[in-house]
Amino acid sequence: MLQVIRADGEFDPKVEPDLSHEDLLKMQRYMLTVRRFNEKGMSLQRQGRIGFFMESTGQEACQIGMSYTLTPIDWAFPSYRDPGTCLVRGVPLSALFDQMMGNSADESKGRQMPVHWGFSKWKIVSLSSPIAAKLPHAVGVAYAAKFRGEKSVALASLGEGATSQGEFHSAMNFAGVYKTPVVFFCENNQYAISLPTRRQTASESIAIKAEAYGFEGVQIDGNDILAVYKATKSAVDKARSGGGPTLIEAITYRMGGHSTSDDATVYRSPEEVELWKKRDPIARFTAYLIKKGVTSEQENKKLIEQIDAEMSAVIKEREQIPPPAASTLFTDVYAEMPWHLREEAEEFMREEGENGPKGEEYEKEPGSF
Repeated sequence: MLQVIRADGEFDPKVEPDLSHEDLLKMQRYMLTVRRFNEKGMSLQRQGRIGFFMESTGQEACQIGMSYTLTPIDWAFPSYRDPGTCLVRGVPLSALFDQMMGNSADESKGRQMPVHWGFSKWKIVSLSSPIAAKLPHAVGVAYAAKFRGEKSVALASLGEGATSQGEFHSAMNFAGVYKTPVVFFCENNQYAISLPTRRQTASESIAIKAEAYGFEGVQIDGNDILAVYKATKSAVDKARSGGGPTLIEAITYRMGGHSTSDDATVYRSPEEVELWKKRDPIARFTAYLIKKGVTSEQENKKLIEQIDAEMSAVIKEREQIPPPAASTLFTDVYAEMPWHLREEAEEFMREEGENGPKGEEYEKEPGSF
């Protein structure tokens, strides 16, 4: 299993990837931002300010390390546990909160579940709750790029639970046969809701499954951001140069529950959680940066305070944005609205005018009503 940084921050300089101090500090900031984002998201849901949340505490190295290898022409197919992928791709923090709040600034106009990311501008393909459903889509996008002679790569993240779904096998088989420029990144966080990995597969690993489909599978320490970056960069470069797909299995851990609807204490022990806390990816990377003289404990503390202040300000600002107008219920489906839907829309808006907030005006979008 590939590892660059040990849990205590010591590292092997022979396998370090070539990254500048600027890149290392950016990666650290992204990881710290995701950690605070998780804390804020859980707090907002518990206070009733958003309806649902799925945290990724403990998996920050995976989402930042893998997405840091992509270029603007590449396509990202993240999971609901990958807000860091969105940030690295350029999505503003405000847009993530807009999505979770479902306000009128949300690109999907409140139609998608919270933490189900989709941002066309940054080539982040909208995901759905059924696991593995996006994998054939990622392979299709990669195949299209190859067919057109483009150099873009598709990176799709998944959990180990997704490897038990039919879509996973269909995607792997197609990718292997046609050598599509796609990277499958499995964040093996040990549990598919409450089902542990040992009950998920009889294979000795997830990575070894790639052999059956004719391409490379590698296993890495998913709590080591440099190992994640190095393995994914190699896979992305190979895919871009025509070498075909790769399956990466990153061994990590989901520190919290599956979602805000889950009680993880029912199916795992406190001792297990404490063991994985000692392998915290952020503590490990911070120790590494301090040992290399890239940052200091004081600078790290200031950065955390700065991120916290910025995030609190963003939340306060985005909560002032009203929900989408009722008229948006009828938009973005047809270029030319059918007569029967137009009639329903007009009737609905008349009812809204009579029974809804007085004086509220609804803008009509082109092609709507």
